[in-house]
Amino acid sequence: MKVNRHAKILELINKYRIETQEELAEHLNKEGFKVTQATVSRDIRDLKLTKIPSEEGKQRYAPHQASDNAMGEKYIRVLKDGYLSMDMAQNILVIKTVSGMASAVCAALDAMKWNEIVGSIAGDDTIMCAIRSVEDTIEVMDKISKIVS
Repeated sequence: MKVNRHAKILELINKYRIETQEELAEHLNKEGFKVTQATVSRDIRDLKLTKIPSEEGKQRYAPHQASDNAMGEKYIRVLKDGYLSMDMAQNILVIKTVSGMASAVCAALDAMKWNEIVGSIAGDDTIMCAIRSVEDTIEVMDKISKIVS
Protein backbone atom coordinates (compact mmCIF):
# COMPACT_ATOMS: atom_id res chain seq x y z
CA MET A 1 0.00 0.00 0.00
CA LYS A 2 2.79 2.41 0.94
CA VAL A 3 4.71 1.68 -2.27
CA ASN A 4 1.58 2.30 -4.35
CA ARG A 5 0.87 5.51 -2.43
CA HIS A 6 4.45 6.72 -2.94
CA ALA A 7 4.20 6.01 -6.67
CA LYS A 8 0.90 7.91 -6.81
CA ILE A 9 2.44 10.87 -4.93
CA LEU A 10 5.27 11.09 -7.45
CA GLU A 11 2.75 10.89 -10.29
CA LEU A 12 0.58 13.61 -8.73
CA ILE A 13 3.38 16.09 -8.04
CA ASN A 14 4.61 15.66 -11.61
CA LYS A 15 1.09 16.20 -12.97
CA TYR A 16 -0.14 19.04 -10.73
CA ARG A 17 1.41 22.07 -9.00
CA ILE A 18 0.88 20.88 -5.43
CA GLU A 19 1.91 23.50 -2.90
CA THR A 20 0.77 22.08 0.47
CA GLN A 21 0.46 18.80 2.30
CA GLU A 22 -3.29 19.38 2.50
CA GLU A 23 -3.53 19.68 -1.31
CA LEU A 24 -1.55 16.47 -1.69
CA ALA A 25 -3.82 14.70 0.82
CA GLU A 26 -6.90 15.88 -1.14
CA HIS A 27 -5.50 14.53 -4.42
CA LEU A 28 -4.60 11.21 -2.77
CA ASN A 29 -8.06 10.88 -1.23
CA LYS A 30 -9.66 11.54 -4.64
CA GLU A 31 -7.48 8.73 -6.04
CA GLY A 32 -8.79 6.30 -3.40
CA PHE A 33 -5.97 6.54 -0.85
CA LYS A 34 -7.41 7.37 2.58
CA VAL A 35 -4.64 9.47 4.13
CA THR A 36 -4.21 12.00 6.90
CA GLN A 37 -1.93 15.02 6.88
CA ALA A 38 0.44 13.13 9.21
CA THR A 39 0.71 10.26 6.71
CA VAL A 40 1.38 12.71 3.89
CA SER A 41 4.06 14.40 5.99
CA ARG A 42 5.83 11.06 6.56
CA ASP A 43 5.53 10.19 2.87
CA ILE A 44 7.10 13.54 1.89
CA ARG A 45 9.99 12.83 4.25
CA ASP A 46 10.35 9.21 3.02
CA LEU A 47 10.37 10.32 -0.63
CA LYS A 48 12.76 13.19 0.16
CA LEU A 49 10.52 15.62 -1.71
CA THR A 50 11.65 19.19 -1.95
CA LYS A 51 9.92 22.47 -2.70
CA ILE A 52 10.88 24.37 -5.82
CA PRO A 53 9.67 27.73 -7.18
CA SER A 54 6.67 27.50 -9.49
CA GLU A 55 5.97 29.79 -12.42
CA GLU A 56 3.55 31.83 -10.29
CA GLY A 57 6.27 32.65 -7.75
CA LYS A 58 4.94 30.16 -5.20
CA GLN A 59 6.55 26.94 -3.98
CA ARG A 60 5.50 23.44 -5.10
CA TYR A 61 6.58 19.90 -4.30
CA ALA A 62 9.02 18.12 -6.59
CA PRO A 63 11.17 15.00 -6.37
CA HIS A 64 14.69 15.68 -5.19
CA GLN A 65 16.94 15.26 -8.20
CA ALA A 66 20.62 14.79 -7.59
CA SER A 67 22.70 16.87 -9.95
CA ASP A 68 25.39 15.28 -12.07
CA ASN A 69 27.98 16.70 -9.67
CA ALA A 70 26.30 15.01 -6.70
CA MET A 71 26.49 11.56 -8.30
CA GLY A 72 29.28 9.41 -7.05
CA GLU A 73 32.28 9.44 -9.34
CA LYS A 74 32.38 5.65 -9.15
CA TYR A 75 28.90 5.36 -10.68
CA ILE A 76 29.84 7.71 -13.49
CA ARG A 77 33.06 5.78 -14.09
CA VAL A 78 31.23 2.43 -14.16
CA LEU A 79 28.65 3.82 -16.57
CA LYS A 80 31.34 5.27 -18.85
CA ASP A 81 33.47 2.10 -18.73
CA GLY A 82 30.64 -0.35 -19.36
CA TYR A 83 28.32 1.53 -21.71
CA LEU A 84 28.25 0.67 -25.44
CA SER A 85 24.87 1.82 -26.80
CA MET A 86 21.19 2.27 -26.04
CA ASP A 87 17.89 2.15 -27.87
CA MET A 88 14.29 2.71 -26.87
CA ALA A 89 11.07 0.82 -27.55
CA GLN A 90 8.29 3.09 -26.29
CA ASN A 91 8.90 3.35 -22.53
CA ILE A 92 11.48 0.54 -22.46
CA LEU A 93 15.15 1.50 -22.61
CA VAL A 94 17.61 -1.20 -23.68
CA ILE A 95 21.25 -0.49 -22.85
CA LYS A 96 24.09 -2.58 -24.32
CA THR A 97 27.26 -2.92 -22.25
CA VAL A 98 30.66 -4.52 -22.45
CA SER A 99 30.30 -8.27 -21.84
CA GLY A 100 29.98 -8.96 -18.11
CA MET A 101 29.36 -5.30 -17.19
CA ALA A 102 25.55 -5.12 -17.33
CA SER A 103 25.04 -5.81 -13.61
CA ALA A 104 27.53 -3.13 -12.58
CA VAL A 105 26.10 -0.54 -14.98
CA CYS A 106 22.57 -1.44 -13.86
CA ALA A 107 23.56 -1.03 -10.20
CA ALA A 108 25.08 2.36 -11.02
CA LEU A 109 21.84 3.47 -12.72
CA ASP A 110 19.82 2.24 -9.72
CA ALA A 111 22.10 4.17 -7.34
CA MET A 112 21.42 7.38 -9.26
CA LYS A 113 17.77 7.04 -8.18
CA TRP A 114 16.28 8.72 -11.24
CA ASN A 115 12.55 9.09 -10.72
CA GLU A 116 11.88 8.29 -14.39
CA ILE A 117 13.18 4.72 -14.02
CA VAL A 118 10.60 2.38 -12.52
CA GLY A 119 12.94 -0.60 -12.46
CA SER A 120 15.73 -2.32 -14.32
CA ILE A 121 17.09 -5.80 -14.90
CA ALA A 122 20.46 -6.87 -16.22
CA GLY A 123 21.83 -9.85 -18.08
CA ASP A 124 25.44 -10.31 -19.10
CA ASP A 125 25.69 -7.44 -21.59
CA THR A 126 22.16 -6.00 -21.75
CA ILE A 127 20.03 -3.92 -19.38
CA MET A 128 16.30 -3.38 -19.71
CA CYS A 129 14.88 -0.33 -17.93
CA ALA A 130 11.14 0.20 -17.53
CA ILE A 131 10.56 3.96 -17.76
CA ARG A 132 7.41 5.82 -16.69
CA SER A 133 6.65 7.29 -20.15
CA VAL A 134 8.05 7.75 -23.64
CA GLU A 135 8.97 11.34 -22.75
CA ASP A 136 10.79 10.13 -19.62
CA THR A 137 12.64 7.55 -21.73
CA ILE A 138 13.98 10.34 -23.94
CA GLU A 139 14.97 12.28 -20.79
CA VAL A 140 16.87 9.29 -19.37
CA MET A 141 18.62 8.77 -22.70
CA ASP A 142 19.70 12.43 -22.65
CA LYS A 143 21.03 12.07 -19.11
CA ILE A 144 23.00 8.94 -19.98
CA SER A 145 24.36 10.53 -23.17
CA LYS A 146 25.64 13.52 -21.18
CA ILE A 147 27.41 11.22 -18.74
CA VAL A 148 29.06 8.90 -21.25
CA SER A 149 30.13 11.53 -23.79
